[in-house]
Amino acid sequence: MKAVELAFHEFAANYLFDDHALKPFFACDSRVKDGDGSQVAEFESGTERWIVKLYYQDSGIVHPGPENPQGTPFRINEIREFRFSVARHPEEDPVGEQSFNAHLAPRWQGMEIENDQGERSEYSVPETITEAVNVKINGSNIDFRRYHELLCRAAESVGIHRRYFDRPHPFSNVQDAERYVRLDSDRSGPIHARDGPIASMAHLLENDRDGYRKLVQNERDEKGRHLPGYYHTVTLGPRRVAEAFPSHTFPREVKHYYSREAAGMDDDETLANPKLGASYQVSRWDETIGVTDDDLEELIAQLDETVCSVMADAGLPVHPADDDRGNGPFVADAYFDPTEEQEVNIVSLDLTRIRETQESIVVKHLSDGLSPVEWEALETLVTDGGQVSPQEIAEDHGRHVDSVRRALKRIPELVESEYGSVSLRSNHVAEMVHDAVQQARDATRRAVEAGAKAIEAAERGIDETTSALVAWCAKHGVDVDDRQEARVMFRLQGVENVETRLKEAYRLWTEAGKDPARFRSAQVDLGERGKSAAWRWL
Repeated sequence: MKAVELAFHEFAANYLFDDHALKPFFACDSRVKDGDGSQVAEFESGTERWIVKLYYQDSGIVHPGPENPQGTPFRINEIREFRFSVARHPEEDPVGEQSFNAHLAPRWQGMEIENDQGERSEYSVPETITEAVNVKINGSNIDFRRYHELLCRAAESVGIHRRYFDRPHPFSNVQDAERYVRLDSDRSGPIHARDGPIASMAHLLENDRDGYRKLVQNERDEKGRHLPGYYHTVTLGPRRVAEAFPSHTFPREVKHYYSREAAGMDDDETLANPKLGASYQVSRWDETIGVTDDDLEELIAQLDETVCSVMADAGLPVHPADDDRGNGPFVADAYFDPTEEQEVNIVSLDLTRIRETQESIVVKHLSDGLSPVEWEALETLVTDGGQVSPQEIAEDHGRHVDSVRRALKRIPELVESEYGSVSLRSNHVAEMVHDAVQQARDATRRAVEAGAKAIEAAERGIDETTSALVAWCAKHGVDVDDRQEARVMFRLQGVENVETRLKEAYRLWTEAGKDPARFRSAQVDLGERGKSAAWRWL
């Protein structure tokens, strides 16, 4: 469907070039020396003007001597590493944030590095790489697909052959990438709400212990100023991403965030409005995303689908013309144009369906009845915050570990077992099971209290019918205030099926010989559900 064109934000990648071995490294060294430490130039890309500066930095790479292990002569006295600082011409980018820095360093088999303490170690270079240069790019507000070409043009403009950078090695990979929209601060609330898609994805789609889970909901900036939705993020690993986005692969962070100074800005200033973005999280998996055109196209598509799907789930229009304000819920900035549109596949997150599925699973198991060992395992899982093994559960409750393992196998929809540890299947399942365990504990406590109060009533000479009323009230958590000088008060906070419970209480009340009129005029306290002055249906 048609949706707003997202903007490019942060980007980082390692570009590895080995077609010309160490020639790009030696060329940078020569050009820096020719320029007394740096070279500055200007170049064009299409209709745009760019400025580049080539300069050097100190290196921790150990000088190999006259030649390296591959026999390549080293006719330089000092090893340096080099940087290309590339930025859009300030006349075309007055904000000054459309730029990147490219760090070039040599690589060869057997290369050593030295730390600040003078300790040496061999630098790990892939076995298939004999000699190469690595160019690490960090940039922002530039199309991900343009960095390679801009690097080639920048090198060429300072006197280095662009052919050195023509073909990135297949080991080249993306380290960071973000796409974003800027939203009207008055419209973005449903995204960062406590029941919004960011919080829901964390609670429903992440195992309560297994893997990495990070949900941040910070409502204050670094200066302590309150700003709802200031920094809300959720990070999902590949498995959890696939649950929400079945065709997606890589881990990502979804975030709603403001600039650091947003709290002190006037409402009509651009930066007073937040960004909603999705970024690739390379550290959350063992695979990589390459830098080919196809790789980058797929990266962009998945990030865009994520952002647009989150907006749609929050009830926000994804198209700039979806309301009479012209730009929909969007706010333009220097790098985001909400009037541009693209085709995006909107994925239905259907978090409500996932929640209901998980709830139905829990209810099914609880209604079917759980064995004592299953109850004990669940009780441990909801009260222990660390990694839990079947052996630990067995030791906690004096059970044989095989009994615990058999019990866990009977409830696979509630728990996950992997590598000798067990955990609840999701945070939402954990919350429901926790409530069930707590209710069971409360029911046991109330039953004990009911028995104790009935015994006490008998010892005090109270008749059997009155004793039954006292026990019933204790069992169901009903608090009765029956002082003669005051109206009867029934406190039923947290009690389910109130009407049925009160009819049963009325029967016991009358059987105990108490005045029915006093009961019918009783005050009933339902806690958060409100109060009712009297129950006239009795």
